[in-house]
Amino acid sequence: MPILFDEKQKIFKLDTKTSTYAILIYQENYLVHLYYGARLPDCNLKPLMYRGRFDSLSPYNPKVEDPLFSPDISPMEYSTNGAGDFRISAFSVQGAAGNTVTDLRYVSHKIYNGKPKLPGLPATFAKEGEAQTLELETLDAVTGVKVFLLYTVFENYGVMARSVRVENQGDSPVMLQRVYSACVDLPAMDYEMVHLYGRWNKENSLACHPLMHGIQSIRSKRGMTSANHNPFVALKSPHCSEESGEAYGFHLVYSGNFAIDIECDTREFSRLLLGINPEDFCWKLEPGEAFVSPEAILVYSQEGLGGMSRTLHKFYPEHLMRSEWAKKKRPLLINSWEAAYFNFDDDKLVEFAEKAKELGIELLVMDDGWFGNRNDDHRALGDWYVNEKKLKGGLSSLIKRVNDLGVQFGIWYEPEMINPDSDLYRAHPDWAIRAPGREHSLSRYQCVLDMTRQEVRDNIFRQMYDVISQNNIAYIKWDCNRHITEAASVALPPDRQGEFFHRYVLGVYDLMDRITTAFPHILLENCSSGGGRFDPGMLYYSPQIWASDNTDPIERLSIQFGASLCYPISSMGAHVSANPRAGLATKAAVAMCGTFGYELDPRKMTEEEKEAVKAQVAQYHRDYDLIRSGDFYRLVSPAENSFHCEWEFVSTDKREVLLTSVIMRQPPHNFYIQKLAGLDPDLYYRDEDTGEVYSGALLMHGGVNLSGENWPISRGDGHSLTKRFLALSRQP
Repeated sequence: MPILFDEKQKIFKLDTKTSTYAILIYQENYLVHLYYGARLPDCNLKPLMYRGRFDSLSPYNPKVEDPLFSPDISPMEYSTNGAGDFRISAFSVQGAAGNTVTDLRYVSHKIYNGKPKLPGLPATFAKEGEAQTLELETLDAVTGVKVFLLYTVFENYGVMARSVRVENQGDSPVMLQRVYSACVDLPAMDYEMVHLYGRWNKENSLACHPLMHGIQSIRSKRGMTSANHNPFVALKSPHCSEESGEAYGFHLVYSGNFAIDIECDTREFSRLLLGINPEDFCWKLEPGEAFVSPEAILVYSQEGLGGMSRTLHKFYPEHLMRSEWAKKKRPLLINSWEAAYFNFDDDKLVEFAEKAKELGIELLVMDDGWFGNRNDDHRALGDWYVNEKKLKGGLSSLIKRVNDLGVQFGIWYEPEMINPDSDLYRAHPDWAIRAPGREHSLSRYQCVLDMTRQEVRDNIFRQMYDVISQNNIAYIKWDCNRHITEAASVALPPDRQGEFFHRYVLGVYDLMDRITTAFPHILLENCSSGGGRFDPGMLYYSPQIWASDNTDPIERLSIQFGASLCYPISSMGAHVSANPRAGLATKAAVAMCGTFGYELDPRKMTEEEKEAVKAQVAQYHRDYDLIRSGDFYRLVSPAENSFHCEWEFVSTDKREVLLTSVIMRQPPHNFYIQKLAGLDPDLYYRDEDTGEVYSGALLMHGGVNLSGENWPISRGDGHSLTKRFLALSRQP
């Protein structure tokens, strides 16, 4: 079994196929973290708890008969505030007495098969036999607060999911001030911290730097996860590379204000916390009430960052993305936005569909501008009824005309937003988020609806349901184009305003759940000014997320490489656009490393371009399974090489290989050999372009010579090369 409790040693040992995680019930029922790392066969781990003698100023519990134990330096499993542990704390509660001293001690535990749901929150799931869960019950005796620490082990994936449930079993209300989803104490600080940062149009830039003494954090307080920081951190050993070395991944399944904090203390130990950002968070918990934290995903790899990434790439479609489209083949789409912006009518869209059908495209997406009096971004958000002046025959007529061509139809929404110039705002101005007495900020001429309120969500759901239920809609793009300022809700009393941000996210999840439950066969794509809400919480509802509004294929390299650190290739929305930076071949090569689609005016294409697109469409279908379910290898990263970028897909049986090379700018020389990865060294592979045959060993250790005419450098900046290798049925 993946979870073992050694009654004699009081040790919990949680094993995946690649890792072991261990916890000790110590004297006076302290929970002590013992180990997280490579899988261990034995359970004699207690000596790992000791971190040297504590300082003379370190507090100790006189009931503990161990001169080496102090909460100040010991690796605590779930750190608390004010009871002897001076490092950053995972949990803090203010009781009736007004202080925030918190001290959780072990009470009991249970181990059971399966995985519990988290009420109101997206979370991983498991079928029978796929997971086992440990639930540790702890108690703060003074406040009567019980905290249940949940650990679900997905043994076959090297993945563990953690969450926290807080129950107030006391007689008085308490105020939760910090409820992190996970705490991990590591016995060293010689790690490098890898994370993703960015902005609009430049999401998921890769950052890597050594840990240092003190506290380092990545956070969001924008109401959404945002493009500024992704809720993901990896810690890698100093010599860890893409394909070798030790790497830990930590990912939060959440779409709101988050925090990932790492403290390195004076003894050069590291503590990592991830969960809801405690800034602007305070939750009133009445007697008998419960609070559930978002889920944290932990993964350990001895095969470098690439091994960590591939674990998450395979895990999320199976155990997080609940949509039927997580593994089902998705239609090849064209989006109207960059082709028409707001300037379209029903006839123009039908023309798009006619031309797209000729190219082999299967779905037309009508983007922003179809509703209310929406002819620019100044007005009509919140008025989700069809503009029949623009769509003269109505939406049903348009969809029928498109469907009659053999093309499916998709539609754009921005359900969380409202313009002051809208019928909905004029009827319900109090539904827009604003703090009483404060000036009201606008962003992109819009406000944010108060999704904490049931009546607001009900109104938007009804409007969406009326349109979707009456029309043959196959796809929805769900956008979100501003962050939250002047955060407050008129529906919450003063002592609950600190709950606003989390309640907002719960409200968004509720609305998404209602839409995806009512229309389970619709493919939902998430978007937030591009990749501004690219997080695992959104993946639960939408199996693909628009990676960036920047469709420049060269800029997209760093955006998509960064996202691939922790997100499946199949989740990254990527399109071929009319951007002039590179030719159609390179645009397609880059978009193929994502969901693949088009965002241009098909009426303006030359005959040569049309033939190129038809060939790309054929390649999309040929390589679909390889790209969606194969192993992805980042061979040369644009974050580390300013001249060129290479990546590779390898089928799970290692018989198909797809290599792509893109020139960003001219290298100092035109000689280059690229070593492949992940092949079977004993198989022989034929280069489909040249007919040459090479062993897997040669391709991995000798490499492919991309020099001269073979390498796209000979054709200039922005060019690319894609090569396929197929394993022979027998050795030549």
